[in-house]
Amino acid sequence: MKMVTAIIKPFKLDDVREALSEVGVQGITVTEIKGFGRQQGHTELYRGAEYVVDFLPKVKIEAAVSEDHLDAVIDAISKAANTGKIGDGKIFVAALEQVIRIRTGETGRDAL
Repeated sequence: MKMVTAIIKPFKLDDVREALSEVGVQGITVTEIKGFGRQQGHTELYRGAEYVVDFLPKVKIEAAVSEDHLDAVIDAISKAANTGKIGDGKIFVAALEQVIRIRTGETGRDAL
């Protein structure tokens, strides 16, 4: 089992959610975050005062998937989140040792 974490632009969330549903991902966790990377932020003007926005709004999506679905999940996220511009995001994959469904006590792949 693997934990797939994707950091994407907020306006791409619906596209990624639909793409993950099509490949069979049943549940995801979404968190609104801020990040700083190669995009470097920008300067904005508010009520006549200029200020720097270093941390840009992003969305973090987490999904626990079985290893046989991993390539399809990565491909779906990559295609749905891609705009071709800097700041499209990243996908991280980590090993997942154990999953337990609290309600039923199921473990492993059955809990996904």
